[in-house]
Amino acid sequence: MSTTSKDQSQLEQQALAATKRKQYREDKSQIRKQVKIDVESSPEPGSTTSLPKKKYYRQRAHSNPFSDHRLAYPSSPATMDWSKLYPVQHSTSKVEIADIGCGYGGLMIKLGPEFPESLILGMEIRVQVTQYVEDRIIALRNNHAEDEYKYQNIGVLRGNAMKFLPNFFAKGQLSKMFFCFPDPHFKQRKHKARIITNTLLSEYAYVLKEGGIVYTITDVEDLHNWMVKHLDEHPLFERLSKEWEDQDKCVQIMYNATEEGQKVTRNKGSKWVACYKRLPTPDDCE
Repeated sequence: MSTTSKDQSQLEQQALAATKRKQYREDKSQIRKQVKIDVESSPEPGSTTSLPKKKYYRQRAHSNPFSDHRLAYPSSPATMDWSKLYPVQHSTSKVEIADIGCGYGGLMIKLGPEFPESLILGMEIRVQVTQYVEDRIIALRNNHAEDEYKYQNIGVLRGNAMKFLPNFFAKGQLSKMFFCFPDPHFKQRKHKARIITNTLLSEYAYVLKEGGIVYTITDVEDLHNWMVKHLDEHPLFERLSKEWEDQDKCVQIMYNATEEGQKVTRNKGSKWVACYKRLPTPDDCE
């Protein structure tokens, strides 16, 4: 093949790739527009909104939490307008349950009906994944429009919990925090990016009320040992027993509800769970 023919072939391949990328973006945009149309229009009785498909929201699995993600966040919890995420008025106006790194939202969707009086928030740093969860919640609300409260107590926002958690939550506001299958950051030089560290645990203790629970689950034993070590060493957390875990409904939901957990089950992998109670702050530390 001559050089000219090779160049022509490469140009054709590049043009084809560009066309495919354009079609992919258009398909993804159309899905989002359709979800918005379905929600804003009044559905006929018995009609349903199609749930979003993950293939239109693909994004690399990991995100650097130290990068400048150009995130929007409130200057303080008092300035946060939660009504945008929870349009139906509830008995409380404050989030009480947080799923940190919520992924595709499986845990929140299972927790919502179990805690109908609590507002549940998922925080996710990846743009496309956050958009997927948002579209998923909109579709679920639309499909259960006959129940004005169904799935109205769950919401998602794009945020970096490692940097801005106290901007969203006041002291002692949360009753439960979930850390489900977090990024293990295997390389030692990346351990500083793990979601459980001594410094971050102090922030979690600040936003958790006394008696609040930290839930952790992972399929990586090394990460499990890391989280247990740091939580054990922190003076404001105490590990709960295996007997307590066996009786807690949140543990059972966490074990089976997340998409990552379901994948581990399909692959016959192991899951390690550790739950910790937030202890009272000593008087001399008040």
